[in-house]
Amino acid sequence: MSTRKSEVVPEYYLDTVEALRAYIDRLHSRGVKHTECAIDTEADSMHSYETKMCLIQFAVPGELAIIDPLSIGMDNLDVFNSYLNELDVVWMHGADYDMSMFRKTFGWVPERVWDTQTAGRLLGLRKYGLASLLETEFGVVVSKQSQKADWSRRPLTGKMLVYAYNDVRYLLALGARYIKRLRKCGRESWFIESCDAARTSVMNRDEKDATELWRISGYGKLDRKGLAFLRALWIWRDQECKKLDRPAFKFLGNQEIIRMATILQGDGRVEPPRYIRSGHARRLLKTISETRKIPASQYPVKRKSGKGLRLKIDEKRYDELFKTRNSAAEQLGIDPTLIATRTVLERLASQTLSEEQKEGLLLNWQRELLLG
Repeated sequence: MSTRKSEVVPEYYLDTVEALRAYIDRLHSRGVKHTECAIDTEADSMHSYETKMCLIQFAVPGELAIIDPLSIGMDNLDVFNSYLNELDVVWMHGADYDMSMFRKTFGWVPERVWDTQTAGRLLGLRKYGLASLLETEFGVVVSKQSQKADWSRRPLTGKMLVYAYNDVRYLLALGARYIKRLRKCGRESWFIESCDAARTSVMNRDEKDATELWRISGYGKLDRKGLAFLRALWIWRDQECKKLDRPAFKFLGNQEIIRMATILQGDGRVEPPRYIRSGHARRLLKTISETRKIPASQYPVKRKSGKGLRLKIDEKRYDELFKTRNSAAEQLGIDPTLIATRTVLERLASQTLSEEQKEGLLLNWQRELLLG
């Protein structure tokens, strides 16, 4: 990314508890009370068995910092999280992922998170990736060279550090511009409500039952015997990946184990893929052999597809809502799905759900546009 001279600011790499505490102490002692900051995170989901937070990029007006949780230790970041609690706003871009990482790592998310992506969409921007927004607003071109880098590696390369700093370099300025425009066009309250709802969604999101993780996409096409093989194959793969500290998709993809389970449910023969090493292959064949001995009474239960009641849609009501939504979106110059997705429209138009069950489907600003 090109950076103009006026935007060159001090950069700090914090990889010890002492350095982090000294940095926070210095922020407190400067005599300038910051009310907002910008944050981004980097994780290692592409390279490790268990996704973990590897970096926190941090910006306050006039300076940038990279906080290294792997070196400092996750349990030693309380001083940083406490500082975030003192601020009025934490800016992020595409905040769902970063908020999810905060919840997963700390069981906590900053109280007020504002998302530049949400702001851009509410202003009618159709290309709202960070690179597109920065090029449009500041004329800078973001290098994506380190986007899929292994952020757990140490030391970080110079290119990785540049990429990491630049992820937050412009977020505060971008947020300030967007808030000004949102306020001018009367959508600031929409933005704040949308961001608050996104944070609540992350905090209330149900974690998938650990005993059911093996039910991957495509499992519904298998019979009970096939499910038994799928469960066994998934557990085998999970154990192998854990030993290797490798993500599942880099070892054996979901489609492949679904294919194997499909063959095995019909008593077909499965050979380990050629790229699987001998030890892994031997344990795979042992798993298959042992699963063949399981009595049918112990096979997993098939589930009915879908959740909850099957909706009976009032088509006339759906069409009315659809037209109202699209008309409002066209007048505002925004994506119609920001007002209501198809799923929400169907639920609003359903004859199956009660009015009480329909409560909470829309935010206040969405309700005003759609229902008056």
